[in-house]
Amino acid sequence: MARVTGIGGVFLRSADPKRLTEWYVTNLGIELTAWGGVNFEWKDEVPEGTGSTAWTAFAADSTYFGETTQQAMINYRVDDLHTLLDKLESAGVWIDPKRDDGDFGKFAWIKDCDGNRVELWQPM
Repeated sequence: MARVTGIGGVFLRSADPKRLTEWYVTNLGIELTAWGGVNFEWKDEVPEGTGSTAWTAFAADSTYFGETTQQAMINYRVDDLHTLLDKLESAGVWIDPKRDDGDFGKFAWIKDCDGNRVELWQPM
């Protein structure tokens, strides 16, 4: 059976794509490839063997994404949530005061320079 086997990419629309890309490089430490994008290799999963990508549809009136005008939200796996949040706070990045430390790991939410709500997740 022909089927989807995973998430092949994440694409963000922006009035200033260069600025948005630089924001992610500076604040979230992503490493650009020669073609100007990013390849997140599953070999980087921590701890090894725990990698997976979630896909979920939410109700149109869900507040999980923050503003109702935002139609999608990206969840980024991180290796040290609290240290990253300290770095982001020092850089003046908006950070939601809400935190979720639960069965699936630690979660926090920020906004990028375009105002997109972004979820940060440190797996258990």
